[in-house]
Amino acid sequence: MIELPTDLPADLAPLAWLLGVWEGTGVIEYTAGEQRFQGEFTHRVSFSHDGGPFLNYAAAASFRGVEGDEEPIALLAETGFWRLARPHTASDPGPALLPPEGAAAARTVDDVEALRADNGFPIEVSVAHSDGTLELYLGRIDGPRIDFATDSVVRPAGAKQQYTAASRMYGLVDGHLLWAWDIAALGENLKSHASARLAKV
Repeated sequence: MIELPTDLPADLAPLAWLLGVWEGTGVIEYTAGEQRFQGEFTHRVSFSHDGGPFLNYAAAASFRGVEGDEEPIALLAETGFWRLARPHTASDPGPALLPPEGAAAARTVDDVEALRADNGFPIEVSVAHSDGTLELYLGRIDGPRIDFATDSVVRPAGAKQQYTAASRMYGLVDGHLLWAWDIAALGENLKSHASARLAKV
């Protein structure tokens, strides 16, 4: 049973089921040319909020190897923000540290509902990887399912390998958070890369 807080900003209502810490395991399966990457990993994901109209996101994964009994190897840590996509107004702060130009007006359920389309609410997700890669995803949240794909990927000059695009899917199934991550990397087109099943802790 997922318990939803009642004191969230209206913009977080569609995302509320994500709140909390989720842990579990997943599998990596990716082939690029002659290279084949496979094995199990442990994964921990956290969604929190600090009163703003967005969720704070943090995740970390460790490789367990093909048999799952090897010494864990830290793979990647991510941090970022998940929010409903909406036009910013004069009552929103920014850019940077600039204060709002107008009086702040509390957003209502009706304001959020106005964003709904036939296939759910538009969502924006920004993710920073521990290796310096930055991603901006655009997509949709429709009930307990979220789909998004990269609008842009920024890699540091010293990035290890080519990584040009990605898409992710998250879903709530029988109280578990299931996700799948497709990537375009190492000269390959977008295809399956990893998936996991996480339980709330």
